[in-house]
Amino acid sequence: MFRSILCRQVLASALAFGAWLVPPPVSASPFDLPPIDRIVNYQPKLPLQVFTADGVEIAQFGTERREYLPLARTPKLLQDAVLAIEDTRFREHSGVDPKGMARAALALITGGRKQGASTITQQLVRTMLLTREFSAERKAKEILLAFKVEDALSKDRILEIYLNEIFLGQRAYGFAAAAQTYFGKPLDKLSLAETAMLAGLPQNPYYANPIANFERATRRQHVVLERMRATGVIDPQQLAAARAEKLQLRTPGQRSVHAAHVAEMARRAVVERFGTEAYSSGIRVTTSLLAADQRAATEAVQRGVLAFERRGAWRGPEAVETLPKGDGPELESIASEALKAYRDDDVLRVGIVLSASPKALQVLLASGERVRVQGEGLRWAQAALTTKAKAPLKLERGAVVRLTAQGKQWAISQWPQAEAALVAMDTHTGRVRALVGGFDFSRQPFNHVTQGWRQPGSSFKPLLYSAALEERVMPATLVDDLPFRAANGWSPSNSHAGDHSPISLREALTSSSNLASVRVLQHVGTQRTREWASRFGLDMARQPNDLTLALGTGSVTPLQMVRAYATLANGGWQVPAVVVEKITDAQGKVLFEAPPPQALTDDVRAISARNAFVMNSLLNDVARTGTGAQAQAKLKRGDLYGKTGTTDDAVDAWFAGYQPALATVVWMGYDQPRSLGARESGSRAALPIWIDYMGAALKDTPVAAPVPVPPGLVRDGQDWLYSEWQSGGAVARISDESGVEYAPPPGAFVQALPSWARELLPEALQR
Repeated sequence: MFRSILCRQVLASALAFGAWLVPPPVSASPFDLPPIDRIVNYQPKLPLQVFTADGVEIAQFGTERREYLPLARTPKLLQDAVLAIEDTRFREHSGVDPKGMARAALALITGGRKQGASTITQQLVRTMLLTREFSAERKAKEILLAFKVEDALSKDRILEIYLNEIFLGQRAYGFAAAAQTYFGKPLDKLSLAETAMLAGLPQNPYYANPIANFERATRRQHVVLERMRATGVIDPQQLAAARAEKLQLRTPGQRSVHAAHVAEMARRAVVERFGTEAYSSGIRVTTSLLAADQRAATEAVQRGVLAFERRGAWRGPEAVETLPKGDGPELESIASEALKAYRDDDVLRVGIVLSASPKALQVLLASGERVRVQGEGLRWAQAALTTKAKAPLKLERGAVVRLTAQGKQWAISQWPQAEAALVAMDTHTGRVRALVGGFDFSRQPFNHVTQGWRQPGSSFKPLLYSAALEERVMPATLVDDLPFRAANGWSPSNSHAGDHSPISLREALTSSSNLASVRVLQHVGTQRTREWASRFGLDMARQPNDLTLALGTGSVTPLQMVRAYATLANGGWQVPAVVVEKITDAQGKVLFEAPPPQALTDDVRAISARNAFVMNSLLNDVARTGTGAQAQAKLKRGDLYGKTGTTDDAVDAWFAGYQPALATVVWMGYDQPRSLGARESGSRAALPIWIDYMGAALKDTPVAAPVPVPPGLVRDGQDWLYSEWQSGGAVARISDESGVEYAPPPGAFVQALPSWARELLPEALQR
């Protein structure tokens, strides 16, 4: 106590002397101090955080990245490292270190280098209550406020606030956030070397930022390690090992789960409900995504789009920068500086060509790594290395290019112009397990899953055929597949060649016959079909009321289509799609929670169980032998169902399909609609992405057992038939020449007899 009082008396004299040296403005009083309530009643600005259902962070929104960590959960190694470099006598002093103050005062009097010498308590006061100007007045206030804070709070509480509040660069506030920002790890997973680098940041987080200047950050890290050894926190062997450790920083834009479109959906939902205070009040959003599924979906979309791009032409480098001649020491510095104008990406790595020959490129990546592109990795752009290559395409020294890693090799690539989207949904609960709204959110934030209204093409046909089942058209019904011309002159055609007339309804869907589908629509009726499609969740107003409906010329979103196919998969129930599961505040109080999955009872059916069963039978054939045959062939499982979709001129490519528990829809196209190419289709552009994702998502899922045959179905030869139409009530054939042909319904000839004749028949026939 005596020591504390004496210390304060000495420092009070120093304050008076400092104020005399640099008098404050007349209007200001050295005792005009702000309240310390903000520290005493500390409420951290916690960002809005978005997580997967299994607890993996997707995104943070807010001006400050922060993860509040109580001192009891903060690693002792980090605490010791910070105290060793920032405030060795933190546990002994009363808020101000007299020795440090003496050094700072001497420097001020003699005109030497300005020295902060601030304790952790002073730094906290300056950060939260004062400005950062260097003046005697501010220093005096800082000291007095530090005393007040020390009187009000325990040492542990002061240290806890400091470790969570201090700015550490890259928008990271507090050491828990900095650990994720710089190393992509939680604090308790950091090595000694990584811990020391973070502990060196508070002095000057801009100067010693390892992302901005790794060399300076390393020098500062070594200072921290020496202080830790000097204070007994580590021994010489630990010091040597930490200095020798090669640190791996988190790469720009890297996240464990890429789900920016879902994060944006969550952000909008929260801000609309709770306002902009959500950005600093610590709200947490739990989505329905599963981390592994989302990773698989993102990678599948990226691979699929880049594969599509490689089927097209090389469009040339992004730019050409001027580099100095030769390979002198200034080359890498100038090249690296030039690359700062281009955003790096963890898939499409940006680099600048240092040398080019017909056999190889030497490229400097933005990360500083020199790589070589040769052989197969260069083949796509080989023509750009010839002497006859046109300037916009030419690969030469200074060209800014994109590379992708293919195992240990590198391949030339380019930013895609095409877009793709994928959405996967649990068929029984409606929980969205994966959602990729586009190739890259930062370049195109438009969410193609929820906002992209496009023509579904032939992926609409299963909904038409489902409607036809209720109009006595069965899988074995024969349908003419001959050329067709409507009264207004419209004349559709098939993508397959040859005369397939007549073909069964099953064959029509398997081969995706347009001509047969138009005739089926004529039989069902456009209005009836539009109404039936609305049972699956499609917007009836966006479906045309004419025969082009059979070819999928309406407008749908991928989210609508995945709900429609989930209805077929789960036996006939339309389930609402859920992306946001729960919203909680910083204390864990539930602010919103999605309703639990609805009970799938007969009173909420969209279609009958037998209708869904027959459609599953048809769509299983499509995925086995039809336009989607790659699905079962590549994944080698028989419980896959689906339908391709390709619109006129291949403007939109789709594959919509499912395993009984998981429905997935993939779309590919351009934002400004144009043809994907004469050889492109749903089976070539979209289906490979679907297979890629489903292969990962179903890896540990056993093949589903066959669904029991529901009531109301019977076998009629080799196919299914509604039981009440077994004796001739189903449509036998749909044709242009004779119209719709029906087999006579049961007892039809009896009903045609006059009443007196009917009475002469046996009673069984009268019925």
